[in-house]
Amino acid sequence: MKQVSILVPKGHAVLSSVVGPYKVLKAVNQFLKQTGKSSQDFFEVQLVGIDRDVVLYDGAFSIHCDAILEEISKTDLILIPAFRPDDLLNDAQRNKDFVPWIIKQRTIHKAEVASLCMGAFILAETGLLNGKTCATHWAGTQLLRKNYPEIQVLDSKLVTEDDGIYTSGGAYSFLNLMLHLVEKFCGRETAIYISKLFEIEIDRENQHPFAIFKGQKDHTDNAIKEAQGYIEKNVSQRISVAHLANKYAISRRNFARRFKKATQNTPLEYIQRVKMEAAKKSLESTQQNIMEVMFAVGYSDQKAFRTVFKKYVGLSPIAYKGKYNRSLVKQDTAVSTW
Repeated sequence: MKQVSILVPKGHAVLSSVVGPYKVLKAVNQFLKQTGKSSQDFFEVQLVGIDRDVVLYDGAFSIHCDAILEEISKTDLILIPAFRPDDLLNDAQRNKDFVPWIIKQRTIHKAEVASLCMGAFILAETGLLNGKTCATHWAGTQLLRKNYPEIQVLDSKLVTEDDGIYTSGGAYSFLNLMLHLVEKFCGRETAIYISKLFEIEIDRENQHPFAIFKGQKDHTDNAIKEAQGYIEKNVSQRISVAHLANKYAISRRNFARRFKKATQNTPLEYIQRVKMEAAKKSLESTQQNIMEVMFAVGYSDQKAFRTVFKKYVGLSPIAYKGKYNRSLVKQDTAVSTW
């Protein structure tokens, strides 16, 4: 039997990331019994809080925990639920009492630890992610990277695993992490059954198609903010780093350094991301074919456009359009090249 502690944080915790893992693990127990693979529950699941009762969503919901931290001397697997993006750093501080308990369970009792979505911010506070890779919701990657520079934050990954430390991408993609854990502990057959029962797409690895790039503007470097605005207003133009540096009277080397420090992206990455975000919106909502979209965001080379698009979106332009555009009236030409 594996003891699982699903933490119930205070603040803006996401209810579904508490209930979801609970339901998945309970369903695993039922499946293993029904198929004769186990005569008892494989997972002993407990909801564990700092307080016995936790109120969420401004009083709309409350959770009665099975135990509080002091009552759990040893556990095998800790699940840290997600937070809404409203106040991530303060939510991490509100739940700082979890931190020494998680560290103790990991270092003394060798517990495995998994964060779901923005739960990565609590896991980051423990230091257990230092030097490791980490996934979280795309809306929180820049903030996580900025505040915890020792962590290698991966924008695209849906699930990471490193020596018993697990993280997942955003929102309901925590269900893919749950499938990963089910397969690891109970086998592929069980994971496939759970994926079918809950209708979760198994083996999904990339969250890029869901990401929306907004640009990091929470900084005080006004020249860089102006450069960001210029890039966003001139998406159809071919913009070079040298041109931007010259426009704002900064040496190219210093401009690149300041831009990376302020936005967590190199100038070239930022230009590419802005252009690909504009391309995505056109592919989603217009009747433009892919060549027209390519030209509209300042590209003239089909291979270069496709390569950059797939790098940041995880899909080819034609696959992205097919997935998100329901009003395909004009037919794309040269589809095979995309």
